[in-house]
Amino acid sequence: MELASKYNPADVEGKWYQYWLDHKLFSSKPDGREPYTVVIPPPNVTGVLHMGHVLNETIQDILVRRARMDGKNACWVPGTDHASIATEAKVVNRLAEKGIKKTDLTREEFLKYAWEWTDEHGGIILKQLRKLGASCDWDRTAFTMDEKRSESVIKVFCDLYNKGLIYRGVRMVNWDPKALTALSDEEVIYKEEHSKLYYLKYMVAGEDGQPDGSGRYAVVATTRPETIMGDTAMCINPNDPKNTWLKGQKVIVPLVGRCIPVIEDDYVDIEFGTGCLKVTPAHDVNDYMLGEKYNLPSIDIFNDNGTISEAAGMYVGMDRFDVRKQICIDLEKAGLLEKVEDYTNKVGFSERTNVPIEPKLSMQWFLKMEHLAQIALEPVMKDEIKFYPAKYKNTYRHWMENIKDWCISRQLWWGHRIPAYYLPQGGFVVAETAEKALELAKEKTGDANLTAADLRQDKDALDTWFSSWLWPISLFDGINHPGNEELSYYYPTSDLVTAPDIIFFWVARMIMAGYEYEGKMPFKNVYFTGIVRDKLGRKMSKSLGNSPDPLDLIERYGADGVRMGMMLSAPAGNDILFDDALCEQGRNFNNKIWNAFRLVKGWQTADIAQPETAAIATRWFDAMLRTTAREVASLFKKYRLSEALMAVYKLFWDEFSSWYLEMVKPAYGQPIDNKTYEQTLSFFDMLLKLLHPFMPFITEELWQHIYDRQPGESIMVSPLRTGEPTKEDADSIALDGVYIVHIENVKSIVAGVRTVRNQKNIAPKEALTLEVVGGNPEADFESVIKKMANLSAINTVAQKGEGTASFMVGTTEYAVPLGNLIDVEAEIAKQEAELKHLEGFLTGVLKKLSNERFVANAPAAVVDMERKKQADAESKIAALKESLAKLKK
Repeated sequence: MELASKYNPADVEGKWYQYWLDHKLFSSKPDGREPYTVVIPPPNVTGVLHMGHVLNETIQDILVRRARMDGKNACWVPGTDHASIATEAKVVNRLAEKGIKKTDLTREEFLKYAWEWTDEHGGIILKQLRKLGASCDWDRTAFTMDEKRSESVIKVFCDLYNKGLIYRGVRMVNWDPKALTALSDEEVIYKEEHSKLYYLKYMVAGEDGQPDGSGRYAVVATTRPETIMGDTAMCINPNDPKNTWLKGQKVIVPLVGRCIPVIEDDYVDIEFGTGCLKVTPAHDVNDYMLGEKYNLPSIDIFNDNGTISEAAGMYVGMDRFDVRKQICIDLEKAGLLEKVEDYTNKVGFSERTNVPIEPKLSMQWFLKMEHLAQIALEPVMKDEIKFYPAKYKNTYRHWMENIKDWCISRQLWWGHRIPAYYLPQGGFVVAETAEKALELAKEKTGDANLTAADLRQDKDALDTWFSSWLWPISLFDGINHPGNEELSYYYPTSDLVTAPDIIFFWVARMIMAGYEYEGKMPFKNVYFTGIVRDKLGRKMSKSLGNSPDPLDLIERYGADGVRMGMMLSAPAGNDILFDDALCEQGRNFNNKIWNAFRLVKGWQTADIAQPETAAIATRWFDAMLRTTAREVASLFKKYRLSEALMAVYKLFWDEFSSWYLEMVKPAYGQPIDNKTYEQTLSFFDMLLKLLHPFMPFITEELWQHIYDRQPGESIMVSPLRTGEPTKEDADSIALDGVYIVHIENVKSIVAGVRTVRNQKNIAPKEALTLEVVGGNPEADFESVIKKMANLSAINTVAQKGEGTASFMVGTTEYAVPLGNLIDVEAEIAKQEAELKHLEGFLTGVLKKLSNERFVANAPAAVVDMERKKQADAESKIAALKESLAKLKK
């Protein structure tokens, strides 16, 4: 099977991916080997491949492929997340295009459309991951709403409820007016906004609740004048001297006319605004706490969609932001707006729909977090679970120590429905099924005649993260069947690769679930990727149009090129400045590997003695290969994958291609000896194995061409010589190090000779003599130096002769006798031209330094730089004049 003259990824990638699938090389079953388990962060079922996925999945695939080659039983479990809010929004939009409103449908009818959407879109992103080379065990593909996962979620809800950790109550929650659902604190993104601060006049009231006639008023500064219809008190700090006069007073809410008390609490910031705070218990978390403390009424003035409700009594039906504009006009007309100032503040936005959230009092289901946080904090702080980079431990600790109860209910139909069933006479029961609920209801009420029709199941669904927090356990069906064979073998998983922005949503909660349900960690290591940004540092987004389509990149550069481009710029935890040029570099490296392989395979072999140069070269490169393999193994342990790739990249490009192949390459038209050829193929085999986790397709293609392979054989599962040293290897490692140092000196000598050729315009084919002054420390390697530098002889001399060009390597001086090799007239002309240029340059520098204003006013560093230029130019001019004097003798 001949290799094509050029590498074309399209000819290779599909072919080998199908080969891996056909031979079940991604498949894993429990056996006697050490397991290596990775669970995919489940992408949204609505999603398509983006650059963040490319980064995340490439890193996982690198780790999984490396583990396979290290002899571990690698199991990478794929799956998707049902993404309640995002999917429901997509389905609602599709229905709207057909003229159907969600409110026109029953829950069952809506869910039918949602499942149709899921069936249509659910597999798209997983199919796209195959294009990238992801070696997941596709037979294990899971979905957060498939039967096993759904049963697990409901079972856990019931268990936590029975343990007293889940409760239902009216609390202040974050409300998304677009998705029409509550959100957890972690689903709110705070953004800095250029807002306005409105100063409103609250007239002092008399006994009758009307203005007391004095004309006195208190001023409240607020960013949200549209909420005044919900004001039920004004609050001042009791220690604020400027507002002492308000103690015990009542004031009138502007426009609204409601008479409200002035209360006192240390919570109020004396320095903010006027020191007077409007208290709206239904629409601010802190106001809600004041309301609870002082038993204030709560008036909810918003409908679920962010419009004004009947309870407000004014502006009913208007959007909240339209009201903000209108109320300011009305306040000004009424003389109740003192002033408006520009103001920068943080506003909470829904992470899912990107609209400003509304704090809202709402009946919701909550999970108590204190116990779960306690069991999940210590393992991370003690490095039983390791974070890479470790800086995220502080982020994790801060959240855990300041944790709030988790609002787990969502006002959605798409998701796991809360298994609570309401009784006809009030109260509810929680059960895994309607049948069990009926049994509990009969026990609770004592009514044996109750039927299923008498019970009403809660309409809400659970937060999507309430299913994915069980992911490492539920993928192996550990909730439904605790201690089963697969769970016992694969759990805890090995490495989790994820983005740091879901450290609270997902990572922390999986750790909680792991210790609550398995009594141990869900994974041993967490690798946090950075955020993929463009080369200008901007976060990639559709709106900016700066996010390339990964499938387009794969088509242009090949999957290996894209993977390499991504990894060259992806240190753990740091943002990735992505540039298409990196993929081009990856593609160029593919071509370099391809061409090097074709060169070696094109050599004719013969049963002849191995030349000394080849013996030295193979000994040296074997040492380089072992050293790099050890370095790569160490870097993988530290999760420094970009550095590991760069180490192999340099080994192949700089050492193997640029030096080793040149050292062993036979003369034109001559064969290579069998021993060197076989060793070179062996080196290629090892290089491909080191590269395989990063570049799976080209390495498989070339590995299959090194020797005749049997069907089912693959580089994927071929053992990797990791280079990890044993105690017996210590002497060998030391010898490798010495040998490598010698060859580095050899390379420097060859580079020195080549520099002389370039400077003196001596053709590469012109054989030279090299003089070593004093003694030759690299005498054992002369054959390589001669071949690589095209030398006819290497002579040891006491001192260098006249008419030589010399250079230093370490403490040894080397000289090349030039004799008649150079054109003296041409060299004189060249040096005179250079002298003229330098003298002109020096004149300019001296002119600048003789300018007193420049010397007096320019920064000292600039003047020093000019003086350095002067000294450098004078030194070079002196050397050129000396050289010209010798040439003209």
